[in-house]
Amino acid sequence: MDEPPPSKRRRKKPPRPLDETRLKDLALAYVARFATSAGKLEAYLKRKVRERGWDGESDPDIATVVARYVELGYIDDTAFARAKSNDLLRRGYGPRRIGQALHQAGIDEETRDEVGASAFDAREAALHMARKRRFGPFALQSVDPAMREKHLAAMIRAGHGFAEAKAVLDAASEDEAEEWVREACE
Repeated sequence: MDEPPPSKRRRKKPPRPLDETRLKDLALAYVARFATSAGKLEAYLKRKVRERGWDGESDPDIATVVARYVELGYIDDTAFARAKSNDLLRRGYGPRRIGQALHQAGIDEETRDEVGASAFDAREAALHMARKRRFGPFALQSVDPAMREKHLAAMIRAGHGFAEAKAVLDAASEDEAEEWVREACE
């Protein structure tokens, strides 16, 4: 295809610097589109101010904008943390990895502890990961010690504790692994 000469090419205008109204509009669009935490919204707005510049008379009051959306109920850190935690548990991640994800999302330690996984949930997630990745009793063929170490390392990287990962991998059968999960309820 022939490109138009450089003089006829349409040049993209640089984005206008933000002011108080545009900052609020940007924040509203973000919370309308994404489930988010106060920390993530604040980081997003700071990044946008850094990228586009600020056209206001005084420094941007990002904390007030974030607090306003929390007050209006558009942002609920506890609900966000609970949803994120449940999502990661269903995908087979362990408590340590979930805690890291929530910390990265700007969730405070008290809220992270409040929505933390129970022992049963942690064991169920470990079992789910082993089943999905065909580790331990779910392996299609016998596993040599080097491969077992790799499976153990993968489970630990996914946030499972050493004891939980080892218990799942050492289970002789699927039933034994499922019984280990049920023991956490008692």
